[in-house]
Amino acid sequence: MNSRLQIENREFESQRLQRAVFVLVCAAFLNIYITQPILSVLESEFHASLLQVSFSVSAVLLGVAIANLPFGALADSWPVARLVMLGGTVIALAGVVCSLTDSLDVLIAARFVQGAFVPALTTCLAAHLARHLPAASLNVVMGSYVAATVLGGMVSRLLGGYVFAPSHWRWAFIVAALAVVLGMLLAWRELRDAPAPAAMHHDDVSFMALLSQPALWLSYACGAAGQAIFAPVFNTLPYRLAEAPFALSTEQASLAYLVYLVGIVMAPNAGRIANRYGTGRTLVGGALVLAAALLLLMLPSLSAVVLALLLVCGGFFTVHAAAVGALNRKLKAGQGRANALYVLGYYVGAWFGITWAAWVYQHAGWNAVMGCALALVAVPFTAGLLERRAERRAATASVVD
Repeated sequence: MNSRLQIENREFESQRLQRAVFVLVCAAFLNIYITQPILSVLESEFHASLLQVSFSVSAVLLGVAIANLPFGALADSWPVARLVMLGGTVIALAGVVCSLTDSLDVLIAARFVQGAFVPALTTCLAAHLARHLPAASLNVVMGSYVAATVLGGMVSRLLGGYVFAPSHWRWAFIVAALAVVLGMLLAWRELRDAPAPAAMHHDDVSFMALLSQPALWLSYACGAAGQAIFAPVFNTLPYRLAEAPFALSTEQASLAYLVYLVGIVMAPNAGRIANRYGTGRTLVGGALVLAAALLLLMLPSLSAVVLALLLVCGGFFTVHAAAVGALNRKLKAGQGRANALYVLGYYVGAWFGITWAAWVYQHAGWNAVMGCALALVAVPFTAGLLERRAERRAATASVVD
């Protein structure tokens, strides 16, 4: 009876931890994409070009990418609660600066600072979960973690472009800052007693040691290429929907981000699909769905666009969740650094994607952006084929043994 009670208590504590992490990760992502649906509004308010105001999104992503390596190292030695309090406090304060400034340069700088401290709430938490969860449930839990990023990203876009009128976009930053504070306090209650990683085991896996493992490269490549496809689609989407034959307003175009709900469903289920069919098949399937979606987005039909956006989310989050799960299953140590490298590639891909897409869209239009994104689908497709080959070799070796 006592052992059963102990098991139930551990399960209850694990569920509480996962819920707290889910809320905090949602709150962190709530701050990332606020300005994405209102770039045209920022163009008018700050008298700037599309490329200039797009930095209000890409600066956050660049900050995340740059800060991931140092925070990944800290995640392997510092208590996670301390990192959460640091990151949440800075993100909230920088959000207040964004809400008050009349300078585009200050806005972009504050957005970069926000991005630089997001890894304290994401990469560090992912590493903490990877250490504490059994391997059998890691795929599914990482899928739920990805679902939290999806929900936060969706609400972030709706907050900036729909919940508040575009002219009142500054209030979106205040709400996002409050959400981070609440999530931070909730997570602190669950994480404050967690020991530093060094107190649990000796972990001296360096970044170079992780980069020297080709088996991990596939996950890194999928994260980078996936975001280099996904981010351009949704960053240029408001401009596409404002053009003929759609002619939608900012509020109407922002509703298109509701398709992110597909990601909330697909992310945890992608882990189950990968468990059943293998990571290789899951990556190939996700890549094919992405390719079909990009082709549909070239059609001048609102119905085709909505269907295509649903498929973009389904394909992308399938690839993303499968890659994250595969990465963490292959790790025996260095989870903080390994997840930092993944997120580094993920956000460098997003920053690169948004930057090239803004330039291509200005000079060649929507279909050219879709064509470039379509070429990038070759990366997760090829990674899936290689992963499938590795899975077959592993299965053969286990039978021989």
